[in-house]
Amino acid sequence: MKKPRIWRKRYIPDEIVDISSDEILFRNEELIITKWKTIKPRKDISWGISYAYLKEGYKISRFYDEFENFLYWYCDILEIEHRDEEDLYILKDLLVDVKIYPNGKVEILDLDELAVALETDLITKQQVSKSLMILSKLLKVVDLNQLPKV
Repeated sequence: MKKPRIWRKRYIPDEIVDISSDEILFRNEELIITKWKTIKPRKDISWGISYAYLKEGYKISRFYDEFENFLYWYCDILEIEHRDEEDLYILKDLLVDVKIYPNGKVEILDLDELAVALETDLITKQQVSKSLMILSKLLKVVDLNQLPKV
């Protein structure tokens, strides 16, 4: 069976990155769980496990340092396209991110990028609306402490 391909598309900066080399730990029609190492070496994080909730439109990642210490959850708001004939997932980053620390502190990131992307026609009004609706759902997951534990 051929391994699925996964691409990450960002609007700011404009890039598409093939992350198909990430190890797929689990996949069904609702969820893909991957284990990965950072693409470029970093001092703050080394690797992580990501849970892409395909129907909900977000990805929750657990970030770890080089010593296996859990650092924080990082959540991406996504528009997900799956091309069945190619078994290709395109995870389009809708710019807004959420970072949750083990102590419960929550940061909502990149709302300024969302505004810039809308003002410069990088994304549509519908994508902005979708991003904010998904953010609302994701924050409820955070409030209910339903983040992946492993």
